[in-house]
Amino acid sequence: PSSGGGRVGEQGDPKHALDNLDVHEDVKASLFAAEPMLLSPSAIDIDHRGRIWVCEVVNYRRHRNKRPEGDRILILEDTNGDNKADKVKTFYQGRDVDSAHGVSVFGDKIVVAVGDRIMVFTDKDGDDKPDSKENLFTGISGTQHDHGIHAVHFGPDGKFYFNFGNSGNQIKDKDGKQIVDMAGNEVNARRQPYQQGMVFRCNPDGSQFETLGWNFRNNWEVCVDSYGTLWQSDNDDDGNRGVRINFVMEFGNYGYRDEFTGRGWRDKRSNIEKEVPLRHWHLNDPGVVPNLLQTGAGSPTGIISYEGKLLPKVFHSQVIHCDAGPSVVRAYPVEDDGAGYTADIVDILNGARRDRWFRPSDVAVAPDGSLIVADWYDPGVGGHNMRDLDRGRLFLVAPEGHKYNAPKFNFAKLDEAASALKSPNMATRYLAWNRLNEAGAKAQTQLQDLWNNDNPVYRARALWLLGKIKGREQHWVDTAIGDKDPNIRITGIRLARQNGADLIAVCQKLAKDKSAQVRRE
Repeated sequence: PSSGGGRVGEQGDPKHALDNLDVHEDVKASLFAAEPMLLSPSAIDIDHRGRIWVCEVVNYRRHRNKRPEGDRILILEDTNGDNKADKVKTFYQGRDVDSAHGVSVFGDKIVVAVGDRIMVFTDKDGDDKPDSKENLFTGISGTQHDHGIHAVHFGPDGKFYFNFGNSGNQIKDKDGKQIVDMAGNEVNARRQPYQQGMVFRCNPDGSQFETLGWNFRNNWEVCVDSYGTLWQSDNDDDGNRGVRINFVMEFGNYGYRDEFTGRGWRDKRSNIEKEVPLRHWHLNDPGVVPNLLQTGAGSPTGIISYEGKLLPKVFHSQVIHCDAGPSVVRAYPVEDDGAGYTADIVDILNGARRDRWFRPSDVAVAPDGSLIVADWYDPGVGGHNMRDLDRGRLFLVAPEGHKYNAPKFNFAKLDEAASALKSPNMATRYLAWNRLNEAGAKAQTQLQDLWNNDNPVYRARALWLLGKIKGREQHWVDTAIGDKDPNIRITGIRLARQNGADLIAVCQKLAKDKSAQVRRE
């Protein structure tokens, strides 16, 4: 049955998929791929060649044995330049990727967040088949649960960022040993001090593990911008109109449960918030980090920080986010607000008026700056059910007339690697970052040229690498914290923390900074 108010065409016919969406007036959406090429995409990523990697899910919850050979990781490609996928291959199929929640492409390593672990598949010979697989992390609870482990993102500092919801409970290393983070705490939900959903950072090999934020409920995915600022969504106890978007301040408590007792938001307490959507997050409790935005009812999913130039300016350096509940993909243009932030809402794709089966599950930025949006396509939002096993779509979002493409780089050449570091695509930046980091002092000329650019995003990316060159760490911390741009000064503080610099000296220089954002940091 139709749940839309003015649906065009037959139920579920992909040829009417675009007719049933409201699209932002300054971009065009096109159908990049649809069933039977792919089914129910739960997560996507885009490699440096512009190919889309898809977690294709059939074995979910009550359908968990529907496909005995297991779920698949697919690669879709547009080989003839017509803005449509015409080639699909299976990278991997098996029961160990059933109901995967995240896929990330990092060179020859494909990182999959699924079940009770994060797995790394390695394709050494480039034939699009894994030559080996190993665990990066294990022991995570919440298998076959939406509140479990989610996708890994690559940060401008060369670190991995990821999260799990409040069914994750704990995380262990690849050998099953309980992780103790850099603060000296076991990473579990026993309120010592962590509880509920959490956000993490570590080196790509799993070392230097940090717990960056906690006390979320169903934080689906975390993204990180070039300054090292983290953004994510969080879902309420269903039906309480309390979905929120958060700036994740490092080492912050986010208030889903009482910090000291673990009691819920319905329990009586002093200074209780008058409105349930605010009460939900204990926002009046001392020490709870404020929410960026409350977005009402929903089932939030994939999120990115868009740092491309192809889309209209309103989307530049902004968070772009999927919410499967109200059938919408939207941006949250941010402005500084004291020591925190405030944001507006700008819709990009919206199916609420005609096709509530549009269930955007993820969004990724291509090398050319266009967006690919994954559509789970279902009468529900997932949760504890899945009612449509036969459909799934990918949409391309770009300006009118744009031809989907992927710029080519020779990453071995430092000049080209520095150019590739400007890319809006995470997989491209990963390759560029590692080449430049490996080169160390030999890449100083290229990185300093990027630092001297007038684009603050490029300057921040260069700063992270310059500040990791041996023997130059303190010079670049000092340079950054003296910069005129408050975001660069903030990046300098974060760089100092990671480099083990004299933080007292850094803070003394910035304690009376005119920017409340800098003083917060």
